[in-house]
Amino acid sequence: MSDHFLFPAQAIVGLPVNGSAAAFPVRRIYCVGRNYAAHAREMGFDPDREPPFFFCKPNDAESVVPVAAGAEAAIPYPPRTENYHYEIELVVAIGKAGRDIAVEDAASHIFGYAVGLDMTRRDLQMRMREQGRPWEIGKAFDYSAPIGPITPLADSGELAAGAIALTVDGKTVQSSDLSKLIWNVNETIAQLSTLFELRPGDLIMTGTPEGVGAVLPGQTMVGSVAGLSPISVKVV
Repeated sequence: MSDHFLFPAQAIVGLPVNGSAAAFPVRRIYCVGRNYAAHAREMGFDPDREPPFFFCKPNDAESVVPVAAGAEAAIPYPPRTENYHYEIELVVAIGKAGRDIAVEDAASHIFGYAVGLDMTRRDLQMRMREQGRPWEIGKAFDYSAPIGPITPLADSGELAAGAIALTVDGKTVQSSDLSKLIWNVNETIAQLSTLFELRPGDLIMTGTPEGVGAVLPGQTMVGSVAGLSPISVKVV
């Protein structure tokens, strides 16, 4: 059947894996909205009243930007925005399929973890939110998901706590701890698996802490999560 496509099919995006020559093939990217209480408040919401909700980003090479260990990636400033925001996030890589996964079994479905950025055209996102329309133009645009190397669970252990931070040109702009997630990783996997069957190759961006803000061309973002490979991304 593959010989009968009208034009070349999109190549599968692979993320580097620490300690392996093989790449992690990206299938889907799920994102959790407002999963740190302080960030929910800075966006004008009450975190105590809201169950987790999800949105998606494209999984193609125009959206996912693999960031190799020790390297700096470059992403273009996107069109149609004047308020381009960074959001540092822990990314969970799924390695085993499952549906209706119990919280206590969730870790067995994790392949590993990575550091990622959920880049956001905030002005477009807010405009769509005010109009009651989907967020795609604010969240699911080209080069909106720079993601670093995946550290296998066997090497990192389960991540329930640990520092998460982002600097812009050396200045710390986001700083928190994974223990402050409203819905922790295992709970997020359990909730998401009631809506979709999770499969190997899926990524979950688990939400960003407070301190989101605008980034400009020429600025460099360095994101880190304790125990994982940091990422460096320059806006060009």
